[in-house]
Amino acid sequence: MSTHSRRSLGRLVAVAALVVGATGAVAAPAAAGPAAPAPVAWGPCAYEDLVSLPANEVLRYSCARYPVPINPARPQLGTVELALMRRAADNPDTRIGSLFLNPGGPGGSGYALPKAMKSYLSADVLSRFDLIGFDPRGVGRSSPVRCFTTQENFDALNARISAIPLTDEQERSTNAAYGDYGRACAQLGGPLLNHMSTEYVARDLDLLRAGVGDAQLNFLGFSYGTLIGATYANLFPQNARAIVMDGNVDPRLRTTNGLEYDRQRTESFELVLDEVLTQCDLAGPAACAFSGDAKAKFTELRETAERDGTLRFPALSPDWRMTFEAFTNFMSRAVYNQTIDLPTVAILLQSAYDALHPSGTQARTAATPAITLPANAFEPVVDALPDSPYTGDDSYAAVNCADKPFLHWPGLVPPIADAWDRAMPTFGRGLAWGDPGVCVQWPFAARWADRYTGPWNRRTPNPVLLVNNTHDPATRHTFAQRMSTQLGNARLVTVEAIGHTILGRSACADRIATDYLINLAVPAKGTVCQPDEQAFPAR
Repeated sequence: MSTHSRRSLGRLVAVAALVVGATGAVAAPAAAGPAAPAPVAWGPCAYEDLVSLPANEVLRYSCARYPVPINPARPQLGTVELALMRRAADNPDTRIGSLFLNPGGPGGSGYALPKAMKSYLSADVLSRFDLIGFDPRGVGRSSPVRCFTTQENFDALNARISAIPLTDEQERSTNAAYGDYGRACAQLGGPLLNHMSTEYVARDLDLLRAGVGDAQLNFLGFSYGTLIGATYANLFPQNARAIVMDGNVDPRLRTTNGLEYDRQRTESFELVLDEVLTQCDLAGPAACAFSGDAKAKFTELRETAERDGTLRFPALSPDWRMTFEAFTNFMSRAVYNQTIDLPTVAILLQSAYDALHPSGTQARTAATPAITLPANAFEPVVDALPDSPYTGDDSYAAVNCADKPFLHWPGLVPPIADAWDRAMPTFGRGLAWGDPGVCVQWPFAARWADRYTGPWNRRTPNPVLLVNNTHDPATRHTFAQRMSTQLGNARLVTVEAIGHTILGRSACADRIATDYLINLAVPAKGTVCQPDEQAFPAR
């Protein structure tokens, strides 16, 4: 879900989803319960969860913990508790039902998502639906999967990982650390580690639907959340009322060939970067400071950063330098979302280019406005951001390595990275050492365990609504086109925009989503929308 929720480049750096903490608590085995799920018992939320809200909003919120079986077929494994937050509909007299939310990831915490929904959903939707955020199993507050007992253990392993390995020694060290990571998870991950696939999340979601008293599910999923929606629509098609999916995966490819899925995803990052540079040149220097053969200039910057190890950015401060890794991370964020707006990115790139070619550029550099960047500007992009510091949650790897099969072995990761680097020189090497590097050494019993691989064509009573940008780096438009043909009943809305996911940034797409959620109205085939703001707006 772009900048508003915890983030997957797959991951850009090899850190993938390594995190730290004690093994997630699992309830004692419970006796088989009644066929009908128990109702959710709503109560007050913790003070710290709502303290940022206006006083008139606080009373709309309630929270709960809801037990679900680790594996319905093996009740002796016990249960995990899912953490839920609900924002009550503004107008209960016209309430349609509950709208469940997922921000993506995998591993994205959706617990506090209802608090952010005014930025994504219209007032009409907030009036007619209870909004329910939840942490999926093994995530955040929901019995998090943890592979380390101490921060020191994590730090020691993480120190052996190179985010973008360039030398033979860095490759050997990173591969060995990934092997130790997999073994740590096998030892400490607990029974939940083998039950983290998206199929289990979809089954949990159906229990939650029944637990809140809804006959049919309303769901909004971003990024990886679209795989949850697609899986639910095929496991429980008759239980689906309205499913909106923004930033879509290719479910068939993702669950049958992880390496090719990630290669195509990496290619999308390169294509979107190319589009940004093309639009920069078309916009001209008044709107894009980096215009004027932007692609050639960017290639020089990237090659300089890789060769020299750092790149100077005077627009930030006279001797501000980015490492090659930080530069790669920075560019991933630039194409991924608008936390760093593209005109600002262009100013920074031009200042770096001027630093390499100082003759005749002093006046332009002196006129460069002071620039500040978000604290996370140089961190790797993931598909969702936690609502609290990321400590002790290995759910990103646990879900991806369960859903995406990687059939190579560790020794093949370096040549795969070399090949991707030649074909996709900005993002290829880093992403090849993401999921393809981590998952190939994931505990065998937890790899591809009980993942749902289809069929994907079961018909829901109402079409599933898909929304996707033409230039989405993480969930490319071709993925959405494939999703729309694989599902038995779906309609795709295309937005001619750059960035990952779009709801809240396109009035056209927002109106369509509102009409669909409330009235089950489906847009015409081939509907195309525009974003509220262009990448390089005229000044």
